Amino acid sequence: RASSDTVRAESHTVAANIDTVLVVQAATPDPNLRRIERELVLAFDSGAQPVLVFNKIDEMDAEGLSLMVRRVEPVLAGVPLHFASAKTGAGLDGLRAYTYIYDIEKNVASSPQTIALLGASGVGKSTLINTLSGHDGQATGAVREGDQRGRHTTTAAELVRLVNGGWLIDTPGLRAVSLWMSNHGIERAFSDIFALAESCKFRDCKHEDEPSCSVQAAVERGDVSFERLSNMKMLVAEELELEEQQAVHERAYDRKGARKKTKN
Repeated sequence: RASSDTVRAESHTVAANIDTVLVVQAATPDPNLRRIERELVLAFDSGAQPVLVFNKIDEMDAEGLSLMVRRVEPVLAGVPLHFASAKTGAGLDGLRAYTYIYDIEKNVASSPQTIALLGASGVGKSTLINTLSGHDGQATGAVREGDQRGRHTTTAAELVRLVNGGWLIDTPGLRAVSLWMSNHGIERAFSDIFALAESCKFRDCKHEDEPSCSVQAAVERGDVSFERLSNMKMLVAEELELEEQQAVHERAYDRKGARKKTKN
């Protein structure tokens, strides 16, 4: 579900029948963890395997890269982490491996895969696709000096065929990303918190001020950040609101159908 800066939001199917989602971020010592969490939820909801990719690592030094890794590790939830540079070619072989399944017995690449790239404008999705596919089919845009945000060079999802028969899907750069009817993506993206919640004293614990709350205890120990827990709660509330909106829509649709039958 893509949302703009306005209150009104619309649902859009960005891609379907995908095997892997590359959640692409621009390499920076201070990554946007809350956006990463949200995009991982979306990737898990798609039914595909999420892979977190930090692009443009050629623009970072070793100290900055180490700091970025330390900050992002608590939100990975078991998701593979890759570093790449479309400019230098670093890390691209690791990403190409997701475009096919390797048959060990026959020692050949088989079963071409479909890969979608998800991320904000300016993170280099189109440049990555051009490099991985071997041709400059995707338009790329400059990044503004002031805030390092890119212009929207991709306005609709585009399919790019690979030599091995696989597909890459370049999705539009999204300013903001909203959930759309979760398929257990929150549980998987926040698996560490859900695992802790199993030990809470109360089954309906809201992880606030209840006694014997294992999640709050983990926050107090520093094992889980307050910001991560708060973001999970916000996403859960957003999901519940969407489910209620969908229920209202379905009831209205059923009433409309009943009126048509009565008239007939």
